[in-house]
Parts: sequence; structure tokens; C-alpha cells
Amino acid sequence: MKLEGVYKSFEEIDVLHNFNLTISDKEITCILGPSGCGKSTLLNVLAGIIKPDEGNIIDQKKKIGYVFQEDRLLPWKTVFENIKLVNKKASSNRIKALIDMVGLNQFENKYPHQLSGGMRQRCSIARAFNFESELLLMDEPFKSLDYDLRINMVKGLVEIWNKWKNTIVFVTHEIDEAILLGHKVVVLSQKPCTVEDVVEIDLPLNTRNLEIRELINVRTKLIKLLSNQENQVKCKSA
Repeated sequence: MKLEGVYKSFEEIDVLHNFNLTISDKEITCILGPSGCGKSTLLNVLAGIIKPDEGNIIDQKKKIGYVFQEDRLLPWKTVFENIKLVNKKASSNRIKALIDMVGLNQFENKYPHQLSGGMRQRCSIARAFNFESELLLMDEPFKSLDYDLRINMVKGLVEIWNKWKNTIVFVTHEIDEAILLGHKVVVLSQKPCTVEDVVEIDLPLNTRNLEIRELINVRTKLIKLLSNQENQVKCKSA
């Protein structure tokens, strides 16, 4: 899937400006960038929710899943029922396998109000995978969780991806999430948003940890790229 020369503005504010990006099939593409730069707008363009003002989207996917910052579970349905809802043809064994993969195997008959925030988010991720989308968009799904739980959720997502090999675009503010998950990490500029850099990480996801020298070097590079963006914002505001 490719975005070529995409422009999008809202009320004369340029958000995406001559935006070019390739999303590789069966890989996880992580998106980093300054707050308010247009990351959610990008996801909505990829989803077809928002139409670009100019430019082309080549090979736009038709069946798209979306995991939001909030879990958006139906409160009157159980974990099992929430996951089954998006794909009623899915077998019970498939749903139970997804429940097991996200660590909720003892909670399949529980309702959202009986779960912690992290458990509800895990349920929403299992639901998204049950949808069997061509493209799965994830908009800071671990944002409200503490650091240790976020890292555990990242590990769980890696396990699910290794089984299902979905094409995923994962938006985050957290560099550690990006380097543990991304086959490539796309760094965006401040508004008007363009692609500042693309960092490819050629390490199997299930072998990664934050102490690997290559990932430490990638982390340093990403910190520098993002710091440059923040400094540019400060200079313009001064």
C-alpha cells in the first residue's frame, strides 16, 4: 500500500503535506512523531475514513481493522462475545485461541467492567485480529497503561503477529514500543506533516530486547530525530 503526494488540510491548516509512504504487507510499521503532527489523521486516511485533498493511495485495503486508544468494548457482552461480534463465522476454537494468546483464558465469560484497563485492551486487540483484516491500524493502544504493562502488551502483540502475520500500522509516542515492534519505524515531522525519516530494523521480533546493541543504536537515532523536531517547534514558537 502506498501514499503518493498526499495532502490534507482542515480549515486551512495543512496537516499532511506531499506525504509519501509505503506500507509493506505482513509487516509492522510503527509511526512516531511530535504531538499533534497528524498521526491520527494519517491512520484515518489509510482507513478511508478521511479522503485526501490531493494525491493517490495505491492498493488501498478494503478490509481494515482499527484498535483505538480506548478499548470500545460493548459493556453488555462478555470477553468471548465481544471478540466474536466482529466475525460471527469464527469458530469457538479460534476465539478461544485468541483469548489464550492475549492471556485472558480465565476471563472469557467476564464483562468489561470486571476487567482491568490492560485486560480490556487485550480483549480489543484479540477482537481486531478476529476481524481478519487486510490492514490493522493501531492508534496508541497502550497509551493509558504503565510502562511494565505496556512492555508486556508489546510482547503479547509480537506473539499474536508471529501467528497471524497481519499488516499493521502502529502509532505510538513511545520509542521503546516502536523498536520492539517495528520492522520499520517512520518518523514524522511537525505540521505540515511529512516523512522525516524511515528506520528499518532487521531483527526478528521475537529476539528483540532493549539491551541489544543494534536496538540501542536505533533508539539513539530515533531520540535525535524526535529531539530535532521538538527543537524546531520551540524555535518557531519563540
